[in-house]
Amino acid sequence: MLEVKRQSVSAPAGPRKGVGAVPAGGVTIAEAARRTGVSVHTLRYYERAGLVVSPVDRTSGGRRRYRELDLKWIVICTKLRATGMPIRGIRRYAELVAAGPGNEAERLALLEAHRADVLAKLVEIQENLKLIDHKIDTYRGSLAAGDADRLWAPVGTAGLDRGNTAVKS
Repeated sequence: MLEVKRQSVSAPAGPRKGVGAVPAGGVTIAEAARRTGVSVHTLRYYERAGLVVSPVDRTSGGRRRYRELDLKWIVICTKLRATGMPIRGIRRYAELVAAGPGNEAERLALLEAHRADVLAKLVEIQENLKLIDHKIDTYRGSLAAGDADRLWAPVGTAGLDRGNTAVKS
C-alpha cells in the first residue's frame, strides 16, 4: 500500500534523508525528523492535525517511537504538502487510508483531483518561466549590444523609460 523508493547502497556516505531500515522498536522523534527531512515540530503537528494513519507508538515514559510505516506515511504527507495539497485534503486521505479497504475509489478520486491541480500549477509555472527566460534574453542581448541603458526604468511618476518610446523591459 505505501511505497517509498529506497536509496541505493552505493550512495555516498554521510548524513542523508531517507527512511531506510527502522529498528523493530522504532526511532525517536529526532531520528524520525532526520530521516524524513521535516522538523520535530512538524511531526508533532501532523499527529495533532490528524494526518497520521495510525497512532504513533509511545515508550513507557511517553516518548514517541516512530515505526517504518509511520516514516513512510510522513514522507507521503510531505510530498502531498509540497505539491500544494491542503491540510484538509491530506487529512481526508489519511482518514480514508486508516479506514482500510473499501474506499479505494474515493482515494483514487482525491489523488486524481490533486494531480490535476498540480498539473495546472505546472502549466502556470512554465508560462511564468517563459516570461523570465524572455527577460533574461532581453538583458543578455542589451548587455552584449552595449545598450542596456535603454532598458526601461521608471523615472518620476511618468513611468517612461529615459525618453525612449520602444520599451524593452
